[in-house]
Amino acid sequence: MNYVCYLAQLFAIFFRIGICSIGGGYAVIGVIQQQAVGEYGWFSPQAFTDMIAISQMTPGPLAVNISTFAGLQLAGMPGAVAATVGCVTGGAGISILLYRFFHKYGQSVYIAQILQGLKAASLGLICSAAATILQLVFSDSTGLDSSWQIDWKLLMLLLISYYLIQKRKWNPVFIMILTGICGTFFYL
Repeated sequence: MNYVCYLAQLFAIFFRIGICSIGGGYAVIGVIQQQAVGEYGWFSPQAFTDMIAISQMTPGPLAVNISTFAGLQLAGMPGAVAATVGCVTGGAGISILLYRFFHKYGQSVYIAQILQGLKAASLGLICSAAATILQLVFSDSTGLDSSWQIDWKLLMLLLISYYLIQKRKWNPVFIMILTGICGTFFYL
Protein backbone atom coordinates (compact mmCIF):
# COMPACT_ATOMS: atom_id res chain seq x y z
CA MET A 1 0.00 0.00 0.00
CA ASN A 2 1.43 3.38 -0.92
CA TYR A 3 1.87 6.18 1.60
CA VAL A 4 -1.09 8.30 0.42
CA CYS A 5 -3.43 5.30 0.67
CA TYR A 6 -2.06 4.59 4.14
CA LEU A 7 -2.81 8.18 5.20
CA ALA A 8 -6.31 7.91 3.72
CA GLN A 9 -6.81 4.68 5.67
CA LEU A 10 -5.68 6.41 8.90
CA PHE A 11 -8.11 9.26 8.21
CA ALA A 12 -10.99 6.83 7.55
CA ILE A 13 -10.33 4.73 10.66
CA PHE A 14 -10.08 7.73 12.96
CA PHE A 15 -13.09 9.34 11.25
CA ARG A 16 -15.13 6.28 12.30
CA ILE A 17 -13.64 6.52 15.78
CA GLY A 18 -14.58 10.21 15.92
CA ILE A 19 -18.14 9.36 14.99
CA CYS A 20 -18.25 6.95 17.94
CA SER A 21 -16.70 9.48 20.33
CA ILE A 22 -20.00 10.90 21.51
CA GLY A 23 -19.85 10.19 25.23
CA GLY A 24 -16.32 11.43 25.68
CA GLY A 25 -12.77 10.21 25.25
CA TYR A 26 -13.00 7.50 27.86
CA ALA A 27 -16.03 6.01 26.14
CA VAL A 28 -14.08 5.64 22.88
CA ILE A 29 -10.94 4.04 24.35
CA GLY A 30 -12.38 0.57 23.77
CA VAL A 31 -13.12 1.38 20.12
CA ILE A 32 -9.61 2.72 19.54
CA GLN A 33 -8.10 -0.30 21.27
CA GLN A 34 -10.20 -2.69 19.18
CA GLN A 35 -8.98 -1.02 15.99
CA ALA A 36 -5.36 -0.16 16.83
CA VAL A 37 -4.48 -3.24 18.92
CA GLY A 38 -6.96 -5.88 17.82
CA GLU A 39 -7.92 -5.45 14.19
CA TYR A 40 -4.87 -3.74 12.69
CA GLY A 41 -2.22 -4.80 15.23
CA TRP A 42 -0.52 -1.42 15.12
CA PHE A 43 0.29 -1.41 18.83
CA SER A 44 0.83 -3.93 21.60
CA PRO A 45 -1.51 -3.72 24.60
CA GLN A 46 1.32 -2.20 26.65
CA ALA A 47 2.13 0.41 23.98
CA PHE A 48 -1.57 1.30 23.83
CA THR A 49 -1.64 1.75 27.62
CA ASP A 50 1.38 4.04 27.34
CA MET A 51 -0.45 6.04 24.64
CA ILE A 52 -3.40 6.52 26.98
CA ALA A 53 -1.11 7.70 29.77
CA ILE A 54 0.65 10.18 27.50
CA SER A 55 -2.67 11.37 26.07
CA GLN A 56 -4.03 12.04 29.55
CA MET A 57 -1.01 14.13 30.48
CA THR A 58 -1.20 16.37 27.43
CA PRO A 59 -3.77 19.16 27.17
CA GLY A 60 -6.80 18.54 25.01
CA PRO A 61 -9.52 15.94 24.52
CA LEU A 62 -8.43 12.35 25.14
CA ALA A 63 -9.71 10.89 21.85
CA VAL A 64 -7.98 13.62 19.84
CA ASN A 65 -4.73 13.20 21.77
CA ILE A 66 -4.74 9.43 21.27
CA SER A 67 -5.49 9.89 17.55
CA THR A 68 -2.66 12.37 17.16
CA PHE A 69 -0.20 10.19 19.03
CA ALA A 70 -1.20 7.04 17.13
CA GLY A 71 -0.96 8.80 13.76
CA LEU A 72 2.44 10.23 14.70
CA GLN A 73 3.76 6.79 15.68
CA LEU A 74 2.41 5.14 12.54
CA ALA A 75 3.22 7.68 9.81
CA GLY A 76 5.00 10.67 11.28
CA MET A 77 3.59 14.18 11.13
CA PRO A 78 1.36 13.52 8.08
CA GLY A 79 -0.11 10.53 9.92
CA ALA A 80 -0.74 12.66 13.00
CA VAL A 81 -2.57 15.22 10.89
CA ALA A 82 -4.62 12.57 9.04
CA ALA A 83 -5.65 10.77 12.25
CA THR A 84 -6.42 13.99 14.13
CA VAL A 85 -8.42 15.56 11.31
CA GLY A 86 -10.32 12.30 10.87
CA CYS A 87 -11.18 12.07 14.56
CA VAL A 88 -12.18 15.73 14.85
CA THR A 89 -14.17 15.77 11.60
CA GLY A 90 -16.18 12.69 12.55
CA GLY A 91 -16.96 13.93 16.06
CA ALA A 92 -17.71 17.49 14.94
CA GLY A 93 -20.00 16.25 12.17
CA ILE A 94 -22.01 14.10 14.56
CA SER A 95 -22.12 16.93 17.11
CA ILE A 96 -23.52 19.36 14.54
CA LEU A 97 -26.16 16.88 13.43
CA LEU A 98 -27.13 16.13 17.03
CA TYR A 99 -27.31 19.83 17.86
CA ARG A 100 -29.70 20.46 14.98
CA PHE A 101 -31.77 17.42 15.90
CA PHE A 102 -32.05 18.31 19.60
CA HIS A 103 -32.68 21.95 18.82
CA LYS A 104 -35.71 20.88 16.79
CA TYR A 105 -36.95 17.89 18.85
CA GLY A 106 -35.33 18.45 22.25
CA GLN A 107 -38.59 18.92 24.16
CA SER A 108 -39.96 15.52 23.15
CA VAL A 109 -40.57 12.96 25.91
CA TYR A 110 -39.32 10.23 23.59
CA ILE A 111 -36.03 12.04 23.03
CA ALA A 112 -35.58 12.35 26.82
CA GLN A 113 -36.06 8.57 27.12
CA ILE A 114 -33.57 7.92 24.32
CA LEU A 115 -31.03 10.13 26.09
CA GLN A 116 -31.45 8.10 29.28
CA GLY A 117 -30.56 4.97 27.30
CA LEU A 118 -27.56 6.70 25.75
CA LYS A 119 -26.32 7.75 29.18
CA ALA A 120 -26.42 4.12 30.30
CA ALA A 121 -24.57 2.98 27.17
CA SER A 122 -21.95 5.70 27.65
CA LEU A 123 -21.43 4.61 31.26
CA GLY A 124 -21.02 1.02 30.09
CA LEU A 125 -18.37 2.05 27.56
CA ILE A 126 -16.50 4.04 30.20
CA CYS A 127 -16.60 1.11 32.65
CA SER A 128 -15.33 -1.22 29.92
CA ALA A 129 -12.48 1.17 29.17
CA ALA A 130 -11.65 1.43 32.88
CA ALA A 131 -11.54 -2.37 33.23
CA THR A 132 -9.30 -2.64 30.17
CA ILE A 133 -6.91 0.03 31.44
CA LEU A 134 -6.80 -1.51 34.92
CA GLN A 135 -5.99 -4.93 33.54
CA LEU A 136 -3.30 -3.61 31.23
CA VAL A 137 -1.72 -1.41 33.88
CA PHE A 138 -1.88 -3.59 36.99
CA SER A 139 -1.43 -6.98 35.40
CA ASP A 140 1.73 -8.63 34.21
CA SER A 141 -0.24 -10.12 31.33
CA THR A 142 0.20 -8.86 27.79
CA GLY A 143 -3.37 -9.18 26.59
CA LEU A 144 -6.97 -9.25 27.69
CA ASP A 145 -7.26 -13.03 27.36
CA SER A 146 -4.37 -13.73 29.73
CA SER A 147 -4.86 -14.50 33.37
CA TRP A 148 -4.42 -11.71 35.86
CA GLN A 149 -1.14 -11.55 37.70
CA ILE A 150 -1.36 -8.37 39.74
CA ASP A 151 1.71 -6.14 39.85
CA TRP A 152 1.70 -5.43 43.58
CA LYS A 153 4.23 -2.58 43.38
CA LEU A 154 1.95 -0.65 41.02
CA LEU A 155 -1.10 -1.37 43.12
CA MET A 156 0.68 -0.07 46.23
CA LEU A 157 1.76 3.08 44.36
CA LEU A 158 -1.87 3.63 43.34
CA LEU A 159 -3.19 3.22 46.88
CA ILE A 160 -0.49 5.41 48.44
CA SER A 161 -1.02 8.08 45.77
CA TYR A 162 -4.76 8.02 46.34
CA TYR A 163 -4.27 8.38 50.08
CA LEU A 164 -1.82 11.27 49.73
CA ILE A 165 -4.03 13.16 47.29
CA GLN A 166 -7.41 12.53 48.94
CA LYS A 167 -6.55 12.46 52.63
CA ARG A 168 -3.35 14.49 52.90
CA LYS A 169 -4.24 16.92 50.07
CA TRP A 170 -0.82 16.68 48.42
CA ASN A 171 -0.34 18.37 45.08
CA PRO A 172 -1.08 15.89 42.21
CA VAL A 173 1.90 17.18 40.20
CA PHE A 174 4.20 16.32 43.10
CA ILE A 175 2.58 12.87 43.33
CA MET A 176 3.20 12.31 39.59
CA ILE A 177 6.86 13.24 39.98
CA LEU A 178 7.22 11.05 43.06
CA THR A 179 5.56 8.02 41.45
CA GLY A 180 7.66 8.51 38.32
CA ILE A 181 10.80 8.34 40.45
CA CYS A 182 9.48 5.25 42.27
CA GLY A 183 8.65 3.61 38.94
CA THR A 184 12.18 4.26 37.72
CA PHE A 185 13.64 2.48 40.75
CA PHE A 186 11.10 -0.37 40.68
CA TYR A 187 11.42 -1.22 36.98
CA LEU A 188 15.02 -0.54 35.99
